Amino acid sequence: MDRYAVAGNPVEHSQSPFIHALFANATGQAMEYGRLLCPLDGFAPTVRRFAAEGARGCNVTVPFKFEAFGIAARHSERAALAQAANVLRFDAAGWFADNTDGAGLVQDIERNAQRPLAGKRVLLVGAGGAAAGALGPLILARPAELTVANRTLDKAAALVSRHQPLARSGAVGLHASTLADAGTAYDVVINASASSLQGATVPVAATALRPGTLALDMMYGPAAQPFLAWAAAHGATGRDGLGMLVEQAAEAFVVWRGVRPATADVLAAVRQRLAASA
Repeated sequence: MDRYAVAGNPVEHSQSPFIHALFANATGQAMEYGRLLCPLDGFAPTVRRFAAEGARGCNVTVPFKFEAFGIAARHSERAALAQAANVLRFDAAGWFADNTDGAGLVQDIERNAQRPLAGKRVLLVGAGGAAAGALGPLILARPAELTVANRTLDKAAALVSRHQPLARSGAVGLHASTLADAGTAYDVVINASASSLQGATVPVAATALRPGTLALDMMYGPAAQPFLAWAAAHGATGRDGLGMLVEQAAEAFVVWRGVRPATADVLAAVRQRLAASA
């Protein structure tokens, strides 16, 4: 069987093996998918050993998305814009890197949550690998205004600067800010920072919300619960990152297998699985 895995640190919590097993079964693909724990100072050699053992590719999760981009010889347009990758395909002609995070996020918001982004005000919290992957597809969804807020303004400004040509082409107002100056009353607030994973407080003030705001945390399970509780306490509609996880996994499946799996039943199965284990 062709082998794949999710590579990161930590990975023991990941639902990706379960998701890809369902995709493989539904599409008749002969493949197996596991977890690849990488030392914080040993991502590249660990992934290279995995490839040398005959594996065909991997997903990449925190904190290695920037490093994954750097070790690939070829890149998709969306990975090149993000300068970060969450998908590697181990082609003989040179490893191929892609970034499916943003596409998965937009599909989850617009299709699963039924919240069109066009003409809306969107706040993206964080400027790391997750935010970098999300920003391009969010711009392509044509919000009226998109603010990237980060603890250090320079990092947010650099990410925004790289995406300004795309934003201008779509008439999207794209801005960078600190967390303290993130703005108020957004239609959609997306937490792409590591705050939930680290058990930290929500990094922006509740004034970023208004009644009915969609507040989405890219984490899921127990890590996302404080953010969801914060959203509910201020009249917003909370959503975790499980839908994004399933949708970006489907995008990765296309990169590896050339087949697009259906996602609705898989998302329902993963939610049921997590609820049963809670």
